[in-house]
Amino acid sequence: MTAPTATAAGRSGDLRNYAIVTGAYWADTIADGASRVLVLFYFYELGYSPLKVASLFLFYEVFGIVTNLVGGWLAARLGLRATLLMGLAVQIVALVMLAAVPKDWLVVPFVMAAQALSGIAKDLTKMSSKSAVKLVVPDGQEGALYRWVALLTGSKNALKGVGFFTGGLLLSGVGFQAALWLLAAMIAAALVLVLVLMRGDLGATDGKAKFTQMFSNNRAVNVLAAARIFLFASRDVWFVVGLPVYLRSVLGWTFWEAGSFLAVWVIGYGAVQASAPRMMRRGTGGDPDGRTATRLAFVLALLPAAIAVALAAGIDPTAVLVIGLIIFGAVFALNSAVHSFLILAYADGDKVAMNVGFYYTANAAGRLAGTILSGLLYEWHGLTACLWASAAFVLAAGVVSVLLPSAPTKNKAMTVSFAE
Repeated sequence: MTAPTATAAGRSGDLRNYAIVTGAYWADTIADGASRVLVLFYFYELGYSPLKVASLFLFYEVFGIVTNLVGGWLAARLGLRATLLMGLAVQIVALVMLAAVPKDWLVVPFVMAAQALSGIAKDLTKMSSKSAVKLVVPDGQEGALYRWVALLTGSKNALKGVGFFTGGLLLSGVGFQAALWLLAAMIAAALVLVLVLMRGDLGATDGKAKFTQMFSNNRAVNVLAAARIFLFASRDVWFVVGLPVYLRSVLGWTFWEAGSFLAVWVIGYGAVQASAPRMMRRGTGGDPDGRTATRLAFVLALLPAAIAVALAAGIDPTAVLVIGLIIFGAVFALNSAVHSFLILAYADGDKVAMNVGFYYTANAAGRLAGTILSGLLYEWHGLTACLWASAAFVLAAGVVSVLLPSAPTKNKAMTVSFAE
């Protein structure tokens, strides 16, 4: 009787800790989304060009790549509680850096440095929360794991949308720096709750974990990572800078309207992603495979091309963008969810966290490429150029996906997916 009782108590403690870390992750997600909207619109209103606005997020994405690459290794050596606390603390520093200084200090290099810290913070907290899933899902229950990951991912994207909404509202209501102080206070409250309420280190540590284990020798993982680069570049090449600037400068939307629209889109995207396992199994009768990812990518490539053609034909841009972005978001969410399942299926049983960390390094690299090109292409030839680049990127993702195994063998040692 003692052993089952101890196991139940351990599982209960893991569930409690998981609830705490997830709450902290949700708070950081809202703050991260809000601060990105604040920075984007504030500096565009100051007269920064789209390319300069994009450059403000350069280090955010660069250091996101670095953090994804080393995050699994850090968590293995230090424990998930330590990486969570590090992420929350760094996020507070990033927000206070922009909130506490005189406005004439808010120049490109300084803002880029603050955004670098924000990128590190976001990925440390994301990794800690999503890795914690393995503590509450029993070994061998891959279906339950897939549902938990999809639910967590969907909620994260929904709350990121809430962050976009919050950023636009705060910028309109209290101004740039006051908004940042409020966000920093929210993260500080989350940090205190983790310190006071969390028990233990949130999983075992391994002081012998090697950094070289981050790099994958698994061909399927490497191909999927390459497809992921193109997939996320296709989203961010028009969504990060081009679309918000177009809504503000061409269509004349207010901060509130633009922020709300982006928020609703991301919330809907998260809802589709959370329900993806059920939707995909209903449509195919089984789990997705490499062919599913290929088909979805080729379908997705048609959408930004169609939006670009409709805008060039003079069709009402508001209707084109609203309808087009809704359809693009739904198909993109399904594609991303399939990738998230496939990384679980392809990952090596004894290197799951390392394989997934490598895979999401590619994810961050795609976001970086998309972010920079979003500003560059918009400045060069407007939103249409961004849309054609998006179509080309998704087409490339589809071509790469052809190389994926058509029927991956399920890995009984699967533990976690860091779905984006």
